[in-house]
Amino acid sequence: MSPAPPERSGASLPTPSPEAQAHSARVIARLAHEIAEGDGWISFAQYMEQVMYAPGLGYYAAGWQKFGGAGDFVTAPELTPLFGRTLARQFAQVVEETGGGEILELGPGSGRLAGDLLEAMAKAGPLPSRYCLLEVSAELRERQRTHLAVVVPGQVERVKWIDILPERWRGVVFANEVLDSIPPHVVLRRDGEWYERGVTLAAGGRLVFTDRVLGRGALRDAAQARFPPEGDYLSELNPAAEALVRELAQRCERGAMLFFDYGFPAAEYYHAQRNAGTLMAHYRHRALADPFFLPGLTDLTAHVDFSAMAHAGVAGGMELAGYTTQARFLLNCALLDELQRCGEPQSMAYLREAMAVQRLTSPAEMGELFKVLALTRDIDRGLVGFRDGDQAHRL
Repeated sequence: MSPAPPERSGASLPTPSPEAQAHSARVIARLAHEIAEGDGWISFAQYMEQVMYAPGLGYYAAGWQKFGGAGDFVTAPELTPLFGRTLARQFAQVVEETGGGEILELGPGSGRLAGDLLEAMAKAGPLPSRYCLLEVSAELRERQRTHLAVVVPGQVERVKWIDILPERWRGVVFANEVLDSIPPHVVLRRDGEWYERGVTLAAGGRLVFTDRVLGRGALRDAAQARFPPEGDYLSELNPAAEALVRELAQRCERGAMLFFDYGFPAAEYYHAQRNAGTLMAHYRHRALADPFFLPGLTDLTAHVDFSAMAHAGVAGGMELAGYTTQARFLLNCALLDELQRCGEPQSMAYLREAMAVQRLTSPAEMGELFKVLALTRDIDRGLVGFRDGDQAHRL
């Protein structure tokens, strides 16, 4: 998804169906129970965990359309198969160096990226020993299974669905727009005091923000270390995302991790002028400022602190191998060569893919806001995606 300035209300958005409204009402009922169990208050991280992942109810656990034109956002693999074909060059380098390692994709969405990668690697080689998809949604698993059976029937035997991290892995771990959807904590400093932002129920059953004093501990220590030293300030901290990266690093035998997402290095993320955080909601291709709009039907995200993710990976035993913009990474991996293979420049096929490439690489679209972070263990050659324009020094 490509973040845009958020709207303050959903007044101009399409009215959800009665079925969808009833689903959101069930999500709110569950939240009311959770809030009551929490003595009238839950952290924002708990709120987001419920509305995004509660079994059968959360945004990613229920059966609503999420990707593409009929959904709430479009990711890079949904825009064009050229994204996957380009990534295949980088994946092939790591698979070859690890002696036929596996690929583990976190949050594989519709399965389109897996299909594009396997198709491209089957043609140019080498193929991974396995392609594992970590997917918690039963509905999305079925969509992925159906898609792969159609586009790469000869490679289906390589594909395995998992619901927990492997004990050990060797090859490539890849996540496109996954870290931004891991629920963060929201912390604020007001008049010199520290608070954590949470959610309560107001009159009429409305969900509202309420702040609680934040005592001493890891969350407050992180906020004190990262926030600007003076003035009122609010932002997100994501220990769960950091823990995921660190754990993946600890389980790596040999290989590379690649994270594509929108975000900043810490110095930019916690800039004094970015004092209201980065939380956004997405509904029907519109960005909203209200995280309480249609709970269970609306995607919630926060930008990624790439410095924190890099430090977590290094703490887990891997090496920082690169950090750059999505545009630079894709161009390093010969995206334009893939575009040239789409036909004559005047053909409709070429023009359609050229428009997608523009969105992927333009500074005004996804090219600059989306970043790529790489961590490696025992990879001797530099990763081709960071050949030019590596900005790891900014982390």
